[in-house]
Amino acid sequence: MHMHLKHDLPAAEIAAHSRLRGGAGAIVLFGTVAALYFAREILIPFAFALTVTFILTPVVARIEKLRIGRIASVFVTVLFSIALAGGIGWVIADQLVDVANQLPLYSENIQAKIAAFHMPVTGQLGHASKSVQDVVRELTAAPAVPASSQRGQSRKLPNAPATPIPVSVAPPPASGWAELRDLGPPILAPLGQAGIVVIFTVFMLLKREDLRNRLLLLAGVGRLNRSTQALDDASGRVSRYMLAQFLVNAGFGALFGFGLYWIGVPNPALWGAVAGILRIVPYVGTSVAAILPIALSLAAFDGWLRPLLVLLLVAGLELIVANFLEPWLYGAHVGISALALLVSAVFWTVLWGPAGLILATPLTVCVVVLGSHVPQLSFLHILLGDEPVLAAEAQIYQRLLAMDQLEAQNIVGQILKGKSLMELYDSVLIPALSMAEQDRHKGAIDSAREEFLFLSINEMIVEFSEYPMADISPEDPPPDAAERPNARILCLPAHDRADEVTAAMLAQILERKGFATLSFPVDASSPNEWLALIEAGRTDVVCISALPPYAFAPARAMCKQIRDRFPKLKIAVCIWGFSGDTTKAKARFERTQPDRLSTSLAEAVGHVQELTCPVPEPEPSVA
Repeated sequence: MHMHLKHDLPAAEIAAHSRLRGGAGAIVLFGTVAALYFAREILIPFAFALTVTFILTPVVARIEKLRIGRIASVFVTVLFSIALAGGIGWVIADQLVDVANQLPLYSENIQAKIAAFHMPVTGQLGHASKSVQDVVRELTAAPAVPASSQRGQSRKLPNAPATPIPVSVAPPPASGWAELRDLGPPILAPLGQAGIVVIFTVFMLLKREDLRNRLLLLAGVGRLNRSTQALDDASGRVSRYMLAQFLVNAGFGALFGFGLYWIGVPNPALWGAVAGILRIVPYVGTSVAAILPIALSLAAFDGWLRPLLVLLLVAGLELIVANFLEPWLYGAHVGISALALLVSAVFWTVLWGPAGLILATPLTVCVVVLGSHVPQLSFLHILLGDEPVLAAEAQIYQRLLAMDQLEAQNIVGQILKGKSLMELYDSVLIPALSMAEQDRHKGAIDSAREEFLFLSINEMIVEFSEYPMADISPEDPPPDAAERPNARILCLPAHDRADEVTAAMLAQILERKGFATLSFPVDASSPNEWLALIEAGRTDVVCISALPPYAFAPARAMCKQIRDRFPKLKIAVCIWGFSGDTTKAKARFERTQPDRLSTSLAEAVGHVQELTCPVPEPEPSVA
């Protein structure tokens, strides 16, 4: 009993430690999310300031190169940015006021279009229709006549019948301080947050080297290399993303404004600028920016053609930009998958509201960079990054394990668009077979999946025989048949089905290269059969195909059997994917060493060419 408890104690301790680590990780995760939520009043301005710092740092650096001090460069850049943003805001606000003043001119069109819908007068839809009409009537109503002028008009009409004047108790007029108090929170709160952002930005621009050094010290002096790479990677990705977003939004706004000008919508430059600015907000910015010009086109024009053209213009531009331009630009510069961008937008919006939606992509970039350089946070890089998680060979092997031959063939077809057939075999299919062999020797694959896997790969090899020669290999073609000795290439599997499949790959490549090739199935590779063929052709080259993990023993046995019968026969042993020293590997064959030992198809093809077309030795020079 005592020995049994002593034996089980380490397993229990390991399980307890794993539970503790899992609990600690969950506590850290929930604590981080809680801190982000409850400290959002400070963290939101800080995040905005950090993003603005990434944008303005190159400008400050360029001004400093003109031999202007750091303080002057920072203040000139910040003041110019504030003036530019304020000027754009002032122009947009002035244009919006002008549009609002023109609304009464469009009252007839608005009322006609509302009436054209024939909304019911009762029920929920009737109440909603009446509310919309009331709002439109208020917006498009003419300015009210002052009460003093009305009294003057009434005095000019003495014979007018007297009408009772309703009496109402009006509260005393609010004082100036009360009006300022009521007006203060909606205006002062955003201005206060903007001021905090400006202060943070100025401080970060002035002390950016000091902040960088403190972050490096916090990470540890022993990790300077990794920390420096992380900072450079984060700043580079965020800067490239902000530049790409600025160019995309500016282009979208310009095209949208030009399209509105062509359609005839009033104030097209205003709506183009609003669209370019609102596209900073992911997913919803374009829709919000399109509402006002569509509504204005409904009010300003008779009929439905021009509002429909505005809608088509917005939809067409967004379709092209969102599905073609942005994935190409952002995918190359940000390194975040499209699904991760959507999830991060939802996450940051729930935490920080509209500010989180605007900051979602820069913050997620920093998180992905952190995950790529910190081993403990590598799961963030795996979940959010755009790099393929599974290698191509693992994807194909996984799909064949799931008995999904169609998707495996689609993956192979995508790979063949950028690689030759020989590269596909060497870098994808043979490694996939090697993974299958390792699992098969462990007993991790059942017989049905094993049979499906080999049959599927054999079908792929048969289909690849129809590929043109240009897709086989980019290497130089072999010599003409007249220059090659009359030799056959016998491709023999060393032991099992995986060896048979790789032997068929080699035979296919050699046959397309112009060699007379014979490939044997593993069931027909009995000694009597292939030894008889070798007996008939003493100038043949034998290629023994063996796939790890158990490759050397059967390959050595077959090589010994051939060497004992035909000592002068040329033999090439192919140990696919072997990464060790080939000289030491050949020594493992002892006295029955092969003439060549290959580890890839490209190398095997070259060795066969050497064995069938030996380079003549140079004649000795005559003194």
